Amino acid sequence: MTSSNTNQHNPVSTVTPSPWQPFKDAFHAYAKWLLSISWKLFSGVSFLLMIGFSILAIPQVALLIIVTSIVIKVTYKYQTQAEEKATAATYLAETEQLKRQLVEARLAAMQAQVEPHFLFNTLASIDHLIETDPPRASLMQKSLIALLRATLPSMRETGNPKLRNLGQELAVIRPYLDIQKMRMEDRLQIQWDIPEGLNSAEIPHMMVLSLVENSFKHGLEPKADGGTLALRAEVSHGHLEVTIRDSGVGYYPAESAGLKDQTGHGFGLKNIRDRLALIYGDQAKFSIRALEAYEGSGTLAKITVPYRVVPLEPQSAGV
Repeated sequence: MTSSNTNQHNPVSTVTPSPWQPFKDAFHAYAKWLLSISWKLFSGVSFLLMIGFSILAIPQVALLIIVTSIVIKVTYKYQTQAEEKATAATYLAETEQLKRQLVEARLAAMQAQVEPHFLFNTLASIDHLIETDPPRASLMQKSLIALLRATLPSMRETGNPKLRNLGQELAVIRPYLDIQKMRMEDRLQIQWDIPEGLNSAEIPHMMVLSLVENSFKHGLEPKADGGTLALRAEVSHGHLEVTIRDSGVGYYPAESAGLKDQTGHGFGLKNIRDRLALIYGDQAKFSIRALEAYEGSGTLAKITVPYRVVPLEPQSAGV
């Protein structure tokens, strides 16, 4: 009795196969076969089919089969092409997404390497200035706070860093340069040529700051008497052009392959190229070169992106 009740409450579910399934399978197999043969072979088979059914005095059946086969062959061809295009598009989208994730992971790794190094050096300088020059220590501390206020919101973002405007980037670059100026004193001169009206221009996050940092690391700090850092932004032919020029020792020695291939020089520079390609395709450009002898020593870097406006967001009161 118990066994009977158990069977009633727990019936074994069975799936009844469709009686039309063999016909569907045969139809798909026939359609695939039609796609696999050439039109020349199809014409030969159709000719033989017409002869065979004419002998049987039913040529109309042969004609119906041939016309139906032509419709199936053409229809399945377009359907197969559409499926292949959809598969290729999906694969391309997944590949681009993986590339984007890789580039943003590089950016995060670069930030993780650069920020602590700069932060520790600045804190050490503040600690030293507290004893030797308290007013300068206070100014450097205020610049560091301003820098952290500008950078912490983007560091908290869990998704991909967004496109920002030039004003937001300058809010990070200005205190950074203030700190460097206090560290290098008369060894550093800074020139600004960035119209206030371009503060709303779109620019990828951290890109200009990375080039400014490179100018110090590879150009100005290694030079005993320092030099000049010049930043310029302008709109030309519908594109925003941002240039960073320094009078330091230069990134590349004269014997480095004539400066023709610059894509492999440095982790940060490759990251800039990859990010620009992912965001703008061939609409953006990045170039960096050592200055010619008649231009003086140093390096010139330029980022060119389509000129677009990003609305200015109100600054939050807290960090």
